[in-house]
Amino acid sequence: MKEKAKIAVLVSGGGTNLQALIDAGQSGILHSGEITLVVSNKEDAFALTRAKKAGIPTAVLPKSEYPSGEAFEAKLTELLEENGIDLIVLAGFMRILSARFTAHFARRIINIHPSLIPAFCGEGFYGLRVHRAALERGVKVTGATVHFVNEIPDGGEIILQKAVAVLDGDTPETLQKRVMEEAEWILLPQAAEKVCKDMLAKKGEQNMNVYATSDIAELIRDNPYVGRGIVIGKTPNGKKAVAAYFIMGRSENSRNRVFAEKDGALFTEPFDASKVKDPSLIIYAAVRTYQKHLIVTNGDQTDTVYEGLQSGLSFADALAKRAFEPDAPNFTPRISGLLTFENRDFSYQMSILKSIDEAGSDCARYTFAYPSTPGLGHFIHTYIGDGNPLPTFCGEPERVATEDGIDAFTDKLWNALNAENKISLYVRYTDLETGIAETRIVNKNR
Repeated sequence: MKEKAKIAVLVSGGGTNLQALIDAGQSGILHSGEITLVVSNKEDAFALTRAKKAGIPTAVLPKSEYPSGEAFEAKLTELLEENGIDLIVLAGFMRILSARFTAHFARRIINIHPSLIPAFCGEGFYGLRVHRAALERGVKVTGATVHFVNEIPDGGEIILQKAVAVLDGDTPETLQKRVMEEAEWILLPQAAEKVCKDMLAKKGEQNMNVYATSDIAELIRDNPYVGRGIVIGKTPNGKKAVAAYFIMGRSENSRNRVFAEKDGALFTEPFDASKVKDPSLIIYAAVRTYQKHLIVTNGDQTDTVYEGLQSGLSFADALAKRAFEPDAPNFTPRISGLLTFENRDFSYQMSILKSIDEAGSDCARYTFAYPSTPGLGHFIHTYIGDGNPLPTFCGEPERVATEDGIDAFTDKLWNALNAENKISLYVRYTDLETGIAETRIVNKNR
């Protein structure tokens, strides 16, 4: 099981943001961290009921038993450290924490605030007061902010923000509801995932071999929606190049597909042509060869790379003509790989084109180049989990172990993918001595 950061959520009321975190953990959006403790300073907080329903341990530190802040924080610190908590999330926690406490847990406490900090924040701004102030000021845009907590109320470093429009006729209550639904419940899980992922990365730098490879099955087994994925690498015996591509789907249109191999190329095709609603983003050539190159992508940019190579362009220059998919609000990244064979060996490149923001205003472009190394593969995929909108892949392609046998590797990948959402898998092993390729195709629709 992949290591996860331990999260404690501090609550005082109904726990809607706690519920958003619980749901994110179940959907896979929050997969680098796990809520292992919920703490409340109020015995009747409904958030405790939510936690118990989800099977999460709870603790209550009532104000009557800890009248002073010092006594309360001493007990809270003891509780958090006994449970090995990595990240503390304030989710409607109605108690100011001291400078001493926040310094002790520096960059390990985050809070959600219902405005775009630095607007309408600081002492006295909480709950409906924030939205009332925004309406009185006449702003046209408000939102929510997740930030690290320090000794200054709402003064810590901003992690993520999300804007929400203020509508004519809004009341503090309607605005509060919309900010929660459109910003807070989306933003808090994303921020928690980001911080937890960073924490695990830092732990890895300090405590683990940064050159270690992961079992790809462990990376995807607990993730309901990794989307489309590409794996490229070399077998442990150093004799073959490995390339794999899989697709998943949530909609009926996306799931109505199969892989088919024709003349050495791989195509996605409709399983039932009568049910195809929009073929533009789901029907394409996924794998093609050109001279000494093998191209693998998650869309029709396969042809873009092919035509670019024909024109003498590099992999990155060919993809400069393309961007992420125009499927708002997800803006699915375009992921691509290129294997270049030479002198009975090969090197490879991988690319991801993704939206630079939630509005799809521009494209961020990342290209990674690798020499082939026995036993090592790299894995890039479109999403880090399920959600609405879907959260996109972040960081460098993940280091994964390969297998000498094509059937063993095919089975490992297919069996680890979520049973409900997986659609098709293609695996190709190319013998570096002879250049002969061996392939496997697995289709859920048969």
